[in-house]
Amino acid sequence: MAWQSEEILQLKLDRLNFGGFVFFSTICSYNFHWYLTPGSIRNSERILWGQRRRALQLLGCAIGLLGSLWFFMKLYQHWLPIGGAVVLTFLYSAPKVPHPVFRWLAKIAVGKTIFLSFVWMYVTTLLPAFMADIMLADVRDLVLLAVYRFFLIYAICILFDYRDREEDRQQGIRSLITFLPEHQLDRLYYISLLIAAGTAIALAPAVPLYVLFSLLAPVAVTVLVKGYAQKHTSDYVYYFFLDGLMMLSALLHFAWMALGGI
Repeated sequence: MAWQSEEILQLKLDRLNFGGFVFFSTICSYNFHWYLTPGSIRNSERILWGQRRRALQLLGCAIGLLGSLWFFMKLYQHWLPIGGAVVLTFLYSAPKVPHPVFRWLAKIAVGKTIFLSFVWMYVTTLLPAFMADIMLADVRDLVLLAVYRFFLIYAICILFDYRDREEDRQQGIRSLITFLPEHQLDRLYYISLLIAAGTAIALAPAVPLYVLFSLLAPVAVTVLVKGYAQKHTSDYVYYFFLDGLMMLSALLHFAWMALGGI
């Protein structure tokens, strides 16, 4: 996803080291988050698998931390935007840290889905632009791509939160998904996808037709899968298919370029 942002916006930055930093930081943050998350065994064999391998999660967190530090040393001149990404990522998992200093965040946190969607969008869209010192003339395309990414990811996250809404209520996690009635939640879902589609189309003058198609494809699929995802809660549906929809556009974009535009 970060690579696609670099391609669409024609950003000039140290792609290899930035890609390494994003990869290892993701490994670190995911293992850190899931190590702290008991989760609901009702919905996920994956969570059961993780609970039986806590040491492996800690190892993944340590490897991710070391790798991200290694690549950060090569990108240290961009410490401010990178630091923003680190803080935002940590704050998402911070309420799970078993210490009163962090526990109180869970009581005041509202809109965890909005926050998570923003973190994803920031790391994959705004962060590479900030590191490349994007020109003012290109800000319009950056804003459109950022809005597209945010609302597509937000719609997908709504499905995750819909599945976990009862557990979230029991744990006192506050979000729109936990208290909106279902018909309003449906409206929020489809409006988010409509905004994503609209901003993708607004990018049309600046991007080739195949890029526009790659941006709209995951929006169309996400529109169609809502009912199925709400009835089928297997790990493959959520952690392979729905998570995969977030990067489907980048995969289609890359495949077209790899095939030489055939």
